Amino acid sequence: MLNQLLDLKKLILVENNVEAWEDGILKCKIPHITPAIEANSYYFGHPEWGKNYFEACHRDEKFVELWQAVINRWDAAIVVDIGCGPGNVYASLKDQCGEPSLLIGVDVSLGALKMAQKIGYTPVLADAHQLPFISGFADIVMLNACLHHCDDMAKVLAEAARLVRPGGLLITDHDPQLTAYQFRGLGLLLWQMRLPFYRLIKRGGHSTSQEQFWSIATEVHHKPGDGTTSEFYRHILEPLGFAVQIYPHSHMVGEKALQGDYGKSFDKCRFAQRLSSIDPDKTEAALSLMCVARQRMMNGCNG
Repeated sequence: MLNQLLDLKKLILVENNVEAWEDGILKCKIPHITPAIEANSYYFGHPEWGKNYFEACHRDEKFVELWQAVINRWDAAIVVDIGCGPGNVYASLKDQCGEPSLLIGVDVSLGALKMAQKIGYTPVLADAHQLPFISGFADIVMLNACLHHCDDMAKVLAEAARLVRPGGLLITDHDPQLTAYQFRGLGLLLWQMRLPFYRLIKRGGHSTSQEQFWSIATEVHHKPGDGTTSEFYRHILEPLGFAVQIYPHSHMVGEKALQGDYGKSFDKCRFAQRLSSIDPDKTEAALSLMCVARQRMMNGCNG
């Protein structure tokens, strides 16, 4: 742990950003606490809700299969997990992808970072809109189910890209595709009716009215008429020197997503899409977009 903290200190851009160290967690200043930051801090830091999220979300076999196919191995790599929460990505992949030389987890939730620290993360409490690191140091920067929790998705994506070294990899996934959620009319009504039903069956993240309220409050851009597009990623990343690949998928196809198989969305989504004149069997109906972007080598070097 001491060596990891020493390595981390070398990567801090401005020491004045550091507010305090608490039990090995670097706490950086967050000047403007928005409702989204407040919601994410509270929800993912809640001891029961954070544990439920850790056990239930982004831990299934197909998630592991897809991410392992993209990463392969990260042995000896410097990895930054932005919006790491309680640490689901590393917890899911550590048996398949090996041990990074330094694994930095960034989040606004101190409670979530304490959970992530226990499984191997070097935790940093910071706002993803203004990361406290030098540029171009990371081999892999990943944002899983992160962008749609942030106020300004474009700014967060650009900040994440800034950290990637030449030849390095930027991965985002599990952010909603805008065209899949263009619900209207009866489709929109059906989508809105899911919330009381989720409470009734005590689905994870919705077991009580309070948990559901804070869970929904974290998802700033996960709503009808909002989300990501292929153009969004290309517009931001290609001018920064990245080769960008976009893979639409509906969460349960695993590695096949990289071969263009986006699978079928869940029945409730397909029904709402049909009622909204969205063809659920088209690429535009795939629930998420995975972005895999590699920073090109500089000075004419080959990657």
